Amino acid sequence: MMPVLDAALRSWPADPWLWAGLLLTALVYLRGWRVYHRHDPGRWGYDRLAAFFGGLMAIFLALGSPVEPFAGLLLSVHMVQHLLLVMVAPPLLWLGAPLLPMVRGLPEPVRAYWVGPLFGMRWLRRFASWITHPAPALVLLVVSTWAWHTPAAYELALRSSSWHYLQHLCFLAAGLVFWFPVVRPYPARPRWPVWLLVPYLLLADLSNTVLSALLTFSEVVLYPYYADVPRIGGSALDDQAAAGVLMWVPGSVAYLLPLFGIVVGLLSAEPARPTPKPVPIGGRFALPLADASPPPRFDLTRVWVVGPFLRWRYARPALQLPLLALAVLVVIDGFAGPAEAPLNLAGVLPWVHWRGLLVLCLLLAGNFFCTACPFTLPRTLARRWLPAGRDWPWALRGKWLAAGLLVVFFTAYEAWSLWDRPSVTAAIVVGYFVAAFAVDGLFRGGAFCKYVCPVGQFNFVQSLASPLEVAVRNPKVCAACTTKDCIPACELGLAQPRKRGNMDCTFCLDCVHACPHGNVGVLAGVPGRGLADDRPRSGTGRFSRRPDLAALVVVVVFAAFVNAAGMVGPVLDWQDDLRSRLGLASPVPVVFALYAAGLVVAPVLLVGGAAWAGRTWGRLTPSTLAVATRFAFALVPLGFGMWLAHYGYHLATSYDVAWPVVQRFAADHGVTALGQPDWGGGCCRGAGGWLTKAELVALDLGLLLTLYTAHAIARDLAGGRRAVRAFLPWALLAVGLFAAGVWVVLQPMQMRGTLAG
Repeated sequence: MMPVLDAALRSWPADPWLWAGLLLTALVYLRGWRVYHRHDPGRWGYDRLAAFFGGLMAIFLALGSPVEPFAGLLLSVHMVQHLLLVMVAPPLLWLGAPLLPMVRGLPEPVRAYWVGPLFGMRWLRRFASWITHPAPALVLLVVSTWAWHTPAAYELALRSSSWHYLQHLCFLAAGLVFWFPVVRPYPARPRWPVWLLVPYLLLADLSNTVLSALLTFSEVVLYPYYADVPRIGGSALDDQAAAGVLMWVPGSVAYLLPLFGIVVGLLSAEPARPTPKPVPIGGRFALPLADASPPPRFDLTRVWVVGPFLRWRYARPALQLPLLALAVLVVIDGFAGPAEAPLNLAGVLPWVHWRGLLVLCLLLAGNFFCTACPFTLPRTLARRWLPAGRDWPWALRGKWLAAGLLVVFFTAYEAWSLWDRPSVTAAIVVGYFVAAFAVDGLFRGGAFCKYVCPVGQFNFVQSLASPLEVAVRNPKVCAACTTKDCIPACELGLAQPRKRGNMDCTFCLDCVHACPHGNVGVLAGVPGRGLADDRPRSGTGRFSRRPDLAALVVVVVFAAFVNAAGMVGPVLDWQDDLRSRLGLASPVPVVFALYAAGLVVAPVLLVGGAAWAGRTWGRLTPSTLAVATRFAFALVPLGFGMWLAHYGYHLATSYDVAWPVVQRFAADHGVTALGQPDWGGGCCRGAGGWLTKAELVALDLGLLLTLYTAHAIARDLAGGRRAVRAFLPWALLAVGLFAAGVWVVLQPMQMRGTLAG
């Protein structure tokens, strides 16, 4: 037998307190579980018993097996111990729903006179409700993990048994608190929306990834203790790297697997379960863990500090004026500053920072950029000087003009390298102001935002997958309202009671200010929940009758993949090779051909082919155009995932390139307080493994939401096997786009707007 294996088999620590504590816990749980199992075997099945015992076994393996003594010799084994205490034992224990069985399994006097008064303490219940909310639970886990992994604290725990026990206790307690909102053990009913667990688990995985990357790629031994102890195979640095990998891969799986299940559950849109009543546990009291009131929807206008600001009548101008000043500076530097884009505000701020911040804003707060959009400020002057009383021409009402403008913009951006021409960027900004001034000065109803602005159309489409929307809190209040003040207040004429989703909503918040009942807010919901809804909605009607809107959606979705693909090494090499073969002096014809194929030909063939196949296989009654129009909206989340992965990559790798440009601009205009620019920082940051994982997660979530939406639309159009057949072509199209997105993410990306570009 190998010496190390023989030593492991002989190294079982003798800890009677651990053995006795785990055995007593198991007996108490088993006693209570048997009572509930006899009355309700469906709810209290053997799976709960096995999960709880599995959690106890994980604690035993971590602290009562050879893992414990070997943790003092190998950091990798110590990491296994921590994974068992933080990521294995807590979720298994909560899956056993121990809240009721552990109390019911206690003797009657203990339940009645010791435990009962504890549940009657209001402050204790409030503290338990607060600590198990995702926000403090996440902070507790992150702080506990990082604090104990600092070299000083880690060394202290390794050299002192008392501190080592405290470390184990902190990890187990933090894990129990963290996994409580994820598992939500019966009969607990949280008062916060379930979708909050998506960023909750993503942030936890991000923290775990960063810490594990530090361990994996560090070139020095972070914990000298392991360099001093006898080595068991390999160097201390190799052991540290192995510990980082163990923390990285299984840790990410532990967070991402429940994340996948939660997203699928959210997309299933199951009706809410009836609220469980307080469960009698014997003796003189019941355990009041269930909340009889449904969890309220998150409302951004009721958040501390943010809410009062948004409800302030001058909130929008207060947001627009700083961006207007920034736009003026971009125009000045674009025309008068250096011609090199990485040295110019017009070459850096719009093409690196603004685009990345835009998609992040759409992800977290909906179409909030339109709230702060500076281009609509001149409309106040325009309406004073120009009539602004005409109706927008009927021939241009729709999204065909906007879709065409987006195709022109994306093609021109690549063909003429707009990102590398600051003066052209400045001219585009000025043109935007002129267009907004002219259109809104002549036409009423927010015509520029609704029918012309390409940025606004992009935001409208992507915000369909956002978790936030301007909506009414209580429809009954609107039904009883006689004044309907919110309707004339809306610049685009949207009626809030009949509004669903974010299409054509500029987040101006005029309806919030106008409602005399305070019944309008910025409410949260499941992202993309309205994409499959074909009921009539204010301002847009039924999605299935808007082929122009579907065309806009398809352009935005396919542009996400074409725009990203046009910046990766293999595609750029292919363009150069094709230009050489054709003997062309300029790359413009090749780029035009690429974008014509990617934004016009491919969407028509692929979307049209999927619509024809789905209509034929599913034997659907609507026409092929109607089927394509209806299903096109299902592609929005996948396109948004690609935009987020692409623009987020540039923002994450080039977030600091603006500072030396700001220093240069200030120095050129006589302001030296900011110091001299350090152009060594004006380059791209290296893309770590976490960034690629984040990009793939964005694509994964986009694919899941797209597949769910397409399936929901298919079920609405047909039933049974016909729905599956109608759904299949769209699933293949979505998976194909997803695969293309994954390929793009894994390729070397051209760094534009930086000195390395």
